[in-house]
Amino acid sequence: MTLTGDLLIGAAQVPATTGTMKALNPATGELVQPEFAFGGPAEVDHAVRLADEAFDSYSHTGPAERAAFLDLIADKLEAAKDDLAARLALETGLPAAQFEGEAVRTAGVFRKFAIVVRQGRYLQATIDPAQPDRQPTPRQDHRLQKVALGPVVVFGASNFPISYSVAGGDTASALAAGCPVVVKAHNAHPGASEIEGRVIQQAVAEAGLHEGVFSLVRGAGNEIGEALVDHPLVRAVTFTGSEAGGMALYRRAQQRPDPIPVFTEMTSVNPTFVLPAALAARAAEIGGGLAQRAMYNVGQACLKPAVLLAVDGPGFEELRDAARAEVEKAAARTMLTPGIHDAYVRNVQRMDEHGATRIAAGAPAPDDTWDGQSLLYEVTGEQLLAEPALREEVFGPAVLLVKLTGADQLLEVARAFRGQLSATLHAEAADRAATEQLLPILERRTGRIVFNVFSMPQEVSYASTHGGPFPATSDSRFTSVGMGAIERFVRPVTYQNFPDDLLPEPLRAANPRQLWRVVDGELTRN
Repeated sequence: MTLTGDLLIGAAQVPATTGTMKALNPATGELVQPEFAFGGPAEVDHAVRLADEAFDSYSHTGPAERAAFLDLIADKLEAAKDDLAARLALETGLPAAQFEGEAVRTAGVFRKFAIVVRQGRYLQATIDPAQPDRQPTPRQDHRLQKVALGPVVVFGASNFPISYSVAGGDTASALAAGCPVVVKAHNAHPGASEIEGRVIQQAVAEAGLHEGVFSLVRGAGNEIGEALVDHPLVRAVTFTGSEAGGMALYRRAQQRPDPIPVFTEMTSVNPTFVLPAALAARAAEIGGGLAQRAMYNVGQACLKPAVLLAVDGPGFEELRDAARAEVEKAAARTMLTPGIHDAYVRNVQRMDEHGATRIAAGAPAPDDTWDGQSLLYEVTGEQLLAEPALREEVFGPAVLLVKLTGADQLLEVARAFRGQLSATLHAEAADRAATEQLLPILERRTGRIVFNVFSMPQEVSYASTHGGPFPATSDSRFTSVGMGAIERFVRPVTYQNFPDDLLPEPLRAANPRQLWRVVDGELTRN
């Protein structure tokens, strides 16, 4: 696929209006052609107005038409996987094969959402039939279904430049809900963003949809992001990134004359608790396995298990030794962007300043400017409780081992964590009492509790939750991964006393789609 560097606004290719940029190969430090266009508030306004024009027709597409559109995107994404992988190898310094797999998995997400659309369960069709003879007051007919919110802005992320980017799960779930999407591409991988954008742009045209169903914009600094959040026609925003960035967008959206939801995925250390019997039985397996997963993608994953906690006792030395061995053999590798690398270095310095002890001194030192060195630290439970900074995310290849004094301190430390995307528990049958004490604490602090395996990778499924209490996300009621992600972009509407032929199809008496519906409190297809 030939890259032009243009913005993709509706069906048009729009050249630069506020400057240009080139991609950086962080492995070599070289700039990569071509130049990519920056836009500004005028381009944002054009894209969002097109999205608003598209909303009425797109949000009322039938399930077969919308599902076919999502399947078409999936087909085109798979067809472009080689181009995507080759470009991302240039823009990240990571192996191309890694991105071929990510493209195929992301295509699978679009196909799963096509199934969700066909099934229609996300509509939550509910019918309370009229009861004209009810005493003392008759009941009129009430029928409810979920409808799309409106135009959605997606901020592309850098750590998974397909599945969390232009053609990622946020875009897939918003399009599945019936919402047109405007993506603000991440400047770390502009070429890959253009390839993904063209895939969706072509699918929109081939499906015969309004051109405003999808647009891609790009800009320097904060101006373009602020213009997107401020635009009065935007109905929701998604963001994956730092707590500072996510909360800046969230606060800005709440200060609008008409506040809108901002669904953020921000920060998490994904603590792993090893109970005594599990520690004695499987210390090396747990320590080594966790460290392997923590080093994946140079530690640049939101589900990286970053904090490993265990009570000092039988197995603790084996746990430490196994984790150290994995960390020490993990080669220093290029991090995704200079900014991520610099933040990693600052956070490592923070760990040093707050008394964490480096115990993997043999980890390979960096050779290149933006390499991330794998590190294993150890602290006591007292240190972790005394220094909140030690409980903050270090985005990169670092793991913190926490030596606890006993069961009481384990529970105290668990209560000290803020909201998390996941928490993991390793336990044996003999740990049953401690497990029952710990579970309620974890339920209050995370959206996903993992038992006797590791927190990553995460399955993208109907039962997936990728969310949690603040600061993991800005709204713990929703997930950004899995089929439930569609719930972020719909809202309920009740139709009272309507004639049948004016009702939305899912609510009509004949139930032409044969959907499961709640009728007078009972789940039925009748």
